[in-house]
Amino acid sequence: MNHTKKMMTGVLAAIMATSLVGCGSGTAERPQEPEDDECDKWKFDEETGTYYCDDSSSTRAGHFFYGGRYFSNKSALKSDSSFKSYQSQYKSGIGSGTKGGFGG
Repeated sequence: MNHTKKMMTGVLAAIMATSLVGCGSGTAERPQEPEDDECDKWKFDEETGTYYCDDSSSTRAGHFFYGGRYFSNKSALKSDSSFKSYQSQYKSGIGSGTKGGFGG
């Protein structure tokens, strides 16, 4: 009985460790949410890997935030040269849909 208890404890510990690693992997890649008095509600845009202001009462409503600057729309953001470099790295990260590894 003691051997079974030790084995089950080990199995449960392995499951918990695996689940904790999985939980953290998606959020570690996100940049920190902007802190700005002009916008009270930020939403993360998965496509660009940036935040945009979703506060309809703000003068920044609909603006994307990247590299300490605001962009009036997604098109303006995507045309920025420093953003293009960031986007290529963001798109090739974990969970980006790129094939590779086992069975890829």
